[in-house]
Amino acid sequence: MYLRKIIACSALLMSVFSSNLLAEQFSVLVFSKTAGWHHSSINEGVTALKAMAENHHFTLDWQEDASLINTENLAKFDVVLFLQTTGDILNEPQQKALEAFIQSGKGFVGVHSASDTEYDWPWFGQLVGRHFHIHPQIQTARLSVINDSFPGLEYFPKTSLWTEEWYEFGEELSPNLTYLLSVDESTYDPKADWGRAKGEGMGKFHPVAWYQYFDGGRSFYTALGHMGVSYSNKAFIEHLYGGIYWAATDKGMKK
Repeated sequence: MYLRKIIACSALLMSVFSSNLLAEQFSVLVFSKTAGWHHSSINEGVTALKAMAENHHFTLDWQEDASLINTENLAKFDVVLFLQTTGDILNEPQQKALEAFIQSGKGFVGVHSASDTEYDWPWFGQLVGRHFHIHPQIQTARLSVINDSFPGLEYFPKTSLWTEEWYEFGEELSPNLTYLLSVDESTYDPKADWGRAKGEGMGKFHPVAWYQYFDGGRSFYTALGHMGVSYSNKAFIEHLYGGIYWAATDKGMKK
C-alpha cells in the first residue's frame, strides 16, 4: 500500500512537471471584427498567426464575437491583437473591459486597419497612437528601419522596397510613441482624393510602425499587412511576432 502511494505521488508530480514544461509561453486573443471595410487578407493573417503560434509555442484564439471582450474572458490572455478591425465594434462595457485589461499590465497589438477603428473612443485612439486618415492606391515605396532595437526587425534591411497600401495618419494621440519604421514619400505618390477626404501625404516623416508603454500596459502597431501575400513574407511575419512577443512579455529589446 505504501509503495502504491509513493508511485501515485511520483506519477502526479511527473504529470505536473510535464504540464509545466509543455505549457505555452503566453496567450493571444486575435480579434478581427469589422463594421466598415472588410479586408480579405484577414484569412491569410489568421492562417499565418496560427502557424506562428505553433512555431513559437504560444496559445492563440481567433474570435469575431465582441461579447468575448469581457473581463472574465480577457483574463485568459496576455495580448489582444486587433487584426484588420474597422469601425465601431465594441459597446461601452466591452470598451471598459479592454481598458481594464491594459491597465492590468497586459498588451495590445494592432495590425493595419486597427487604426481605422473606434474613432469616437478617445482612449482607443491613444492606445493605437494615431488614427488612419486616407490612403492612395497600392504602390511600391522605400521602407526604412529607424529603430532596430525593437524585436523582430532583424529580417528588414536598413532600407528596402516594399509594396503596400500606405496609410496616411492623423496627429499623434499619445506622447509616448517610439517609431520603428517609416516610408519615404518621395518614392511614391501619396496623394489621394476620396471626395469626403483628401490626402497630400505626411511630409518628410511618415511613420509606419511604432510601440509605446500606455496606461499600465504595452501597445504595438504596424500599418503593414494590407495584402494577403504579406503574411507569407518572412520579414513581415518576424516584425509582427516581435510586436506580439514584446507586448506579451515586455522582453526582446536589444541592448
